[in-house]
Amino acid sequence: MLIAQWRLLVGAMRFLTRLPTPAEATFAPDGIDRAARYFPLVGQLVGVLCAAVWLAAGRLWPGLPAATLAVGAGVLVTGALHEDGLADTADGLGGGRDREQRLAIMKDSRIGGYGALALILVVVLRITLLAGMGPWPGALALVVAHGGARAAAVIAMTALPYAGDPHAARIQPAPGAVTWPEAGLALVLGAWPLVGLGPARAALAAGLAALATTAMALTARRLIGGVTGDVLGAVEQLAEVALLLGAAAAVA
Repeated sequence: MLIAQWRLLVGAMRFLTRLPTPAEATFAPDGIDRAARYFPLVGQLVGVLCAAVWLAAGRLWPGLPAATLAVGAGVLVTGALHEDGLADTADGLGGGRDREQRLAIMKDSRIGGYGALALILVVVLRITLLAGMGPWPGALALVVAHGGARAAAVIAMTALPYAGDPHAARIQPAPGAVTWPEAGLALVLGAWPLVGLGPARAALAAGLAALATTAMALTARRLIGGVTGDVLGAVEQLAEVALLLGAAAAVA
């Protein structure tokens, strides 16, 4: 049992990051779906690595360059997986006239105006929000945002059907996908660091993340009939910004 869970965790890490992982057995067809429960833990690991860069860089440089290095570290660790999904989703949903055209644009590796603007806005927000925080509050916010945003993506992939061509997907979605108990576990794993923000900021951050996730999921369902891997990347990015907004808010 523990070995099976360890393999799922390793698989989640291999799927979401470029970090070195132990050699494990090949996944079953539903392996990534079963591993999704651990996506928030992988996100928190990414957040810890970004926090380490943030704290180290902050001892040498002011907030803005330190925040840029910390955000850049997350991009390197994940291979810009979620940022790529955000750009493709913005281009597809913003530029397509019907479902088929939107999905075709999302599969195109070239970046368009909608994608470029979405990336700029999200990256600038992440950097500037982090730059305005103190060293340890910023470190906590990074762990909260990275873990919670992956939980938001798991909720979206559980709630909505897969809308793209399953044979063209990086990982082919299995029938039934993620179960609600697995999504509930992912939510618990992703949400627990919120307690470090205090009640007011935690409530604001959770509310903003829920709003961002719901808005993106409903938009994708209306325009393409569900989610794709790119849409899940967009959900993660928007939820990450929302959680940082809550963590950085000046609330009593």
